[in-house]
Amino acid sequence: MTLIVDDAGSGDLLFGVVIGAYREETDQFTYDVIDVSYYQELFCDKKYLKEASRVVQKLIKKLKIKPREKIQVCQGCIFDIAVADLKEKYGEDLISKIRVIGEPQRLIEESYLDEIRNLGYEPLENRETKRAKSFFHMMEWIKTDPKRLKFAKTGWPRLKRYKLFSQINKIESCSKTICSKCGTSCEVPFKPDGNRPVFCSDCWKNNNPRRKSRSKTQAKFL
Repeated sequence: MTLIVDDAGSGDLLFGVVIGAYREETDQFTYDVIDVSYYQELFCDKKYLKEASRVVQKLIKKLKIKPREKIQVCQGCIFDIAVADLKEKYGEDLISKIRVIGEPQRLIEESYLDEIRNLGYEPLENRETKRAKSFFHMMEWIKTDPKRLKFAKTGWPRLKRYKLFSQINKIESCSKTICSKCGTSCEVPFKPDGNRPVFCSDCWKNNNPRRKSRSKTQAKFL
């Protein structure tokens, strides 16, 4: 018995990434998704690698891996952590990286296409041989309605060259967090690092030393 793991959508602008698992001997197939948020504000942290490992483990459990069953994983770097975790759990002799072709590749690709069609987008025919055209086709679809930016992998650094995505990066620069003083939910114009306190606008006004200094200076002249 052999389980084959592959992904689709990693290099595509729209949606997250589909990860699928296929058992050759029984023709069993299942898939799950890495949410697009991992390719937006979370992209720089590469948390999608750990999420890919979590999804792979989930799929293997769903297919009820057999004793000493081999697991073959696509060579893509998205599975670097997943492969390491699989080797630790099942043994290095049962895990290998391969170039996935044939039925598992087709099923996983079709699953990705189904997901982006659910967004309302119709992909180009033979898009695998038209990668550049497919990218711009997706981008043009987003341009017709900027609200569709929520479906895009906006965290890719190379997108900054396009005006459409430079605008969304400014919008996404605001992060949701919890005020360190009053405990209320708020948004701040930067990404909290977890090492320094973060204040909502009201608490910031009360804790801003420059503001207090100005108040004291003004008081001297009253």
